[in-house]
Amino acid sequence: MKAKEITIALVAAGVLSVGTANAFNWNASDWFHKKTSTAQADTPTTIAGSAMSSSQANTAQNTPSGTSATAPIGPITAPNYRAIVERYGSAVVGINTEAMHKTSMEDSDGASSDPFFQFFRGLPGMQGMPGFNGQGRMQPHDVPVRGQGSGFILSKDGLILTNAHVVNDADEVTVKLSDRREYKAKVLGSDKATDIAVLKIDANNLPVVSLGDTKQLGVGDYVLAIGSPFGFEQSATAGIVSAKSRSLPGDGYVPFIQTDVAVNPGNSGGPLFDASGNVVGINSQIYSQTGGYQGVSFAIPIEVALNVSNQIVKSGKVVHARLGVTIQELNQTLAESFKLKQPDGALVANIAPDSAAARAGLEPGDVILKYNDQIIKRSGDLPALVGIGKPGDKATLQVWRAGKAIELLAMLDTAKDVAMNEDASPRNQNKGRLGVSVRPLTSDEIRQAGLPSGLVVEQVGGAAARAGIEAGDVIIAVNGANVKSVTQLQSLVAKENKQLALLIQRGDAKIFVPVNLG
Repeated sequence: MKAKEITIALVAAGVLSVGTANAFNWNASDWFHKKTSTAQADTPTTIAGSAMSSSQANTAQNTPSGTSATAPIGPITAPNYRAIVERYGSAVVGINTEAMHKTSMEDSDGASSDPFFQFFRGLPGMQGMPGFNGQGRMQPHDVPVRGQGSGFILSKDGLILTNAHVVNDADEVTVKLSDRREYKAKVLGSDKATDIAVLKIDANNLPVVSLGDTKQLGVGDYVLAIGSPFGFEQSATAGIVSAKSRSLPGDGYVPFIQTDVAVNPGNSGGPLFDASGNVVGINSQIYSQTGGYQGVSFAIPIEVALNVSNQIVKSGKVVHARLGVTIQELNQTLAESFKLKQPDGALVANIAPDSAAARAGLEPGDVILKYNDQIIKRSGDLPALVGIGKPGDKATLQVWRAGKAIELLAMLDTAKDVAMNEDASPRNQNKGRLGVSVRPLTSDEIRQAGLPSGLVVEQVGGAAARAGIEAGDVIIAVNGANVKSVTQLQSLVAKENKQLALLIQRGDAKIFVPVNLG
């Protein structure tokens, strides 16, 4: 068995879910090409209130009665994008941030890309000059780092929504209105889990957006984005909804709206409007191999954003709920093995000790079909539903177990930072020392790999990354001791001060990797 073929589960809202996408940044390209009209265009014929071409009409008329024919779908009128921009464009703002970062102009060899420094660094006496160390190299120094994004006004007294990643670590945030007025903004709070931030500026009688309902939004519906891509203020781009309830790695609380609207750096935090001019999402991420738009962009549903915003305004912080299960996607083979007619639902792979799921009586091998009467079609649906709940909320779960449906009642816990609550989570971030995120092998994976036990590496950083550990590796042993659980891995790592040896399986090979914990 190749370890990298193992299905990967991702943490979300105390729930682990499957994801396949990776990085999110993007670039624009022309998607639409004008076609020259044919010499003879079809003459539109109206049937039952829908516009059809004459060829479609003839086909419909010539269909024998009593035969089954699919009725043609008539076109609809496109949205009045111009009116949406005119009415609500003034409620969209540009956001500029500035922070000071300590850096050096030299690379790892002590050289510098700055020609001024290159000229003077070799001159006699430069070692004693300000900004140079004893070897004549540039010393670390503070430099300003600037960023751009978008946002929109939620209330007339200056409450603004944007992305958390737009303002995180910023020393100064400036909001620029459509009429070019500028205000210093206060960050009331931000939530990295949902990528939502709330700003406040000292102003009154400001234009505001109208809020929509994503439940009324369907795949294929028209949508419009307004923002400041690459700093170009008040830029509008349009497209359609490509998919709903997308689950992305590291974003388990958010059932993203996927669109083909051109979104680029600087659009982050701007509004996504529906055809009626109501805000249904906040543009947040793009999927790209170039750093710019490539036809796939993601927006945070407005309901998720408002839930976070209300908590920040009320208490200055955000609390998420947690169920405490590891889940994975069902395929047809797994569905048949569990005697399910179709691969719908979230398959429970593991239960966190002393969690809401454990107290409710959930077991590995259960398939969660419904959460509070909402059908779970894919595993990614569950974390989003849990994430919008509150700690202490009661959740009714319809579960498929041993060939029949049963009902369980769970009282949700409070989600804590995984790195601070490793014992209660089947997934271990452990970023302070080893730097890996892992989960136990399932029974099927153990059989396929021919291993007694092991932990699959899902994400890697820090000491483990420097040692060459990769996502997909299976950690078999630490310093000769076989690893069977996340808790055991924690304990073994905690006992070592400087170095440890990991026995890992990568593909078909087993190798020891020395790790310097620092």
